[in-house]
Amino acid sequence: MKLYYVPFLVLPLALAACTDTVMNSDSASTYGEISEENLTTVNVEDTSYLMAAAPEYNIGQPFNIDSVQYNPIENLSYNETGTAGIIPDDMNGSKTKDGEFYNSDQLVGASKVLPLPSIVRVTNLENGNTVVLRVNNRGPFVNTRILDVSTAAAKKLSMTSPTKVQVQIMAEESTAVKNATLGTATTPTSLEEAPMEQATMANNGPYTVQVAAFYSEDNAKTLAQRISNMGNVQIINEGGMFKVRVLGLDAPGAKNTIDTLRSTEGMAPGLLKDGKWVNANSI
Repeated sequence: MKLYYVPFLVLPLALAACTDTVMNSDSASTYGEISEENLTTVNVEDTSYLMAAAPEYNIGQPFNIDSVQYNPIENLSYNETGTAGIIPDDMNGSKTKDGEFYNSDQLVGASKVLPLPSIVRVTNLENGNTVVLRVNNRGPFVNTRILDVSTAAAKKLSMTSPTKVQVQIMAEESTAVKNATLGTATTPTSLEEAPMEQATMANNGPYTVQVAAFYSEDNAKTLAQRISNMGNVQIINEGGMFKVRVLGLDAPGAKNTIDTLRSTEGMAPGLLKDGKWVNANSI
């Protein structure tokens, strides 16, 4: 995988307990349930943040919860079954363990042992619903649950209370987001080493390809410069992130751009038509 982007992946992960502060027993008792009314108001169309570079990559030291020790490690074969809870909305804005800020409208979650950030696939074993989310925080700080998920993720899973789930790490995507965060992804030193086909440019076309999104403006500028040959590349400051987009493409140009980013960069870009998110495979 390459770069340090946050493509719209199709993927996307995770928050749970708070960040630099550990929840007390009172908050832990209500941490994990949410009203069904709240689950109907979530808009999660833009999932580009899932693969974004985080402010820091965090594994952390072993810790205990009620005499049970947990050892965070890099485990790309992680596949566990257990109970998941729901992060309360009043955690919004709290800082996560990898330096982000919790947003209940994002597909994120919290794990006791996975690296932060990581990408996982969560399956509700009661109804078969599945969601890909970004794990970006430690928690839940109780021994009865292996994961806590945001309101948005709970909606996708049709969860309204603690639920039995399967949690599987997505190794390739987790490695990519780690490399993006650490800035260690291997990238060609010149376009000749890994040439990108020039995208068809239609400056007034209806399509926009979102290549990636970053918390760091410098990272966004680096990527934008590197793919500047792909068309009208712009950096959009939106929602607290710097989004690298190729604007004004016609359908063939958008398809060519997406195919090139997938094959050459291993990225999963997003697609907008007339400013609205559409399936990147629809063209």
